[in-house]
This record gives sequence, C-alpha cells and structure tokens, in this order.
Amino acid sequence: MVDVGDKPVTRRRALAEARIELGVEVLEKLLDDALPKGNALAVATVAGVQAAKRTGDTVPLCHPLPLEHVRVEFESDRMTGSVRVICETATTARTGVEMEALCGVTGAALALYDMCKALHRGIRIESVRLLLKEGGKSGRWEADS
Repeated sequence: MVDVGDKPVTRRRALAEARIELGVEVLEKLLDDALPKGNALAVATVAGVQAAKRTGDTVPLCHPLPLEHVRVEFESDRMTGSVRVICETATTARTGVEMEALCGVTGAALALYDMCKALHRGIRIESVRLLLKEGGKSGRWEADS
C-alpha cells in the first residue's frame, strides 16, 4: 500500500456512475416492482452501500476508509430500457474515496443484474466511470461529459 501517513486529513468526496441496459420490458417490471425476486431497487441500494463499505476488502492495496456518507441512486430511461446508477461517497481522511464510489456503483449494478437476469439474459453493465472527486492535494476533478 502507498504510505499516506504524511498527507493531510481533508474532506473527500467522489461520485461514480454506471449504466445498465435492461431492455424496455424488464425496466417496466423493475419500475412496477413486479420482478420475481422482489424489490430490486431496494436490494441494489443496500448492495451498493455494502460494496462501498467493503472496498478495502475487495480491491488489493486499497486503504480501508471510514466512510461518513454513501448514497446510491437510480435514474431510469424508459425509451432505452436502461438505468443510470449513481454512487456518492464521502469521508474525512488522508486518501480519496474514488474506489469506494466505483465499487458502490458496480455492486449496485451487479445486484440489479442478479435481480433481473431471470427475465433477460442479455443485460449489459456499461460505462462504469468516475464523475467527480473532491479534496486532497489535487482538489476538484470532474469528468468530461
């Protein structure tokens, strides 16, 4: 692991997203809470939070961080049959929370996949990426749109 002991403790925040292509019919069932396994959005929310909290156990050499905030949200697009998954993480620490946001969004997307796969095997998780990071020496960074 990288030695972060000399870095200052600052407020850190990160935002990540993923897109999951479910198909129009599966998305309708998801939004109507009519999936065989139950309320997928609730399960995916918990999975995203849990994944963010367990990042240090999942990603080798990643510092375990005491997260102060994790938020998982979903934006559906009925025209394309897709869902945008968003995860925001924050802490006050010596290192950033980008990996936690990325793990959170991926965990939520994987849970959605698992909850919906019985209805459509061709579901795709795409475009996992960091959107924003704040804090630390480098300050604020935002992805191009």
